[in-house]
Amino acid sequence: MKFANPIVDGYYADPEARIYDGKYVIYVTRSFTRYEDQMNLEAFTSTDLENWEKHEGIIDMNDFPYIWRAVWAPTEIEKNGKHYLIFASNDIQSDEAVGGLEIAVSDKPEGPFKGYLGHSLVDHFVNDAQPIDAHLFKDDDGTIYLYWGGWRHCNVAVMNETMDGFVTLEDGSWCKEITPPDYVEGPCMLKKDGKYYFMWSAGDWTNGTYHVNYCVSDSPFGPFEKHTTILEVQEGVAEGPGHHGYLYVEEKDQWLIAYHRRYIGDKEAGNRVLCLDKMEFDGETILPVKMSTEPVEF
Repeated sequence: MKFANPIVDGYYADPEARIYDGKYVIYVTRSFTRYEDQMNLEAFTSTDLENWEKHEGIIDMNDFPYIWRAVWAPTEIEKNGKHYLIFASNDIQSDEAVGGLEIAVSDKPEGPFKGYLGHSLVDHFVNDAQPIDAHLFKDDDGTIYLYWGGWRHCNVAVMNETMDGFVTLEDGSWCKEITPPDYVEGPCMLKKDGKYYFMWSAGDWTNGTYHVNYCVSDSPFGPFEKHTTILEVQEGVAEGPGHHGYLYVEEKDQWLIAYHRRYIGDKEAGNRVLCLDKMEFDGETILPVKMSTEPVEF
């Protein structure tokens, strides 16, 4: 198998990656500097990581009449044969604004996705976390966790069986703040050999300072304390890498990180490209990711 970066033409960001029935699926934001231009999401599918089919406008936006800008940061999960897509809308700046985290549903991983609730799933700030940048994580027992948060705060909640709300936690709350050091946005959870690897983006998404950190814990609730940077500017290759997902190619026993990055020196905020690279482990340590420009074969 092989791929070459960027894996598709055009500007895309905030990838979430999944595998269904031997098909790789990557959900992305349409990357523009103006939020008003980001009024739907795209998906790309492939059977070999090299050739990608584009699925354009995967959300039926007629089901979200209150969304007027800033459709971005998708995450997706399968439950009981249905595919659920959560995304951010309207870049709300206060609890009085309309929007937040939305949820849609489809019979197919590439959509089309229809509105599920008729209103936002999370429509206000909780623990000072802006309701953006959701990430759905399914544990080995089938429990589905939702991580989200901007403005340097991150929350986690447990989705209920019908995926239209949240389970009450042991302390009586419906979510818990788990903000790790140097957190800005873009949470992502990976489980390997019983350990929970919580990853996130820090720095500024509009420039070369963007990067990815991670912590390790024995629980999906943390604590997440000691952090390490694993993806950052690489001289001569790219800058501003972040807001990522991942794939595990079982037949090759290979983890891949799906992320966006910037061409060095490009000052246009929306100019972000979609990339893949190997993500290697040494015991319980994720090694620094080496961003590639030449084709990668494995």
